[in-house]
Amino acid sequence: MTGHIQVLTTAASRDEAVRIARTLVEQRLAACVQVVGPIESTYRWQGAVETSQEWLCAAKSRRELYDRIEQAIREVHSYQVPEILALPITAASADYLKWLDEEVTWKTQD
Repeated sequence: MTGHIQVLTTAASRDEAVRIARTLVEQRLAACVQVVGPIESTYRWQGAVETSQEWLCAAKSRRELYDRIEQAIREVHSYQVPEILALPITAASADYLKWLDEEVTWKTQD
């Protein structure tokens, strides 16, 4: 197992998903964020079954940065309760993980 994660979140619009992706990469909290969509989500919210179009963000990062990633997503996300899931990367090519580690170098903003 590696110390790397993929963080998933969904957004209400493509613009919001791209804003989340850019925020994570610009802050060097993720090496890469893929935006996929639109997707159709069916879920229960406030007692009703809802269906909506969403965009999925998949961010590649390191486990120790999860709290900062979650905070950064919440700062730009429009949902009251955003989906923010971290999945462990259990195996990956050595070259990819080396690249990921080189690109994810979180630091405080100047």
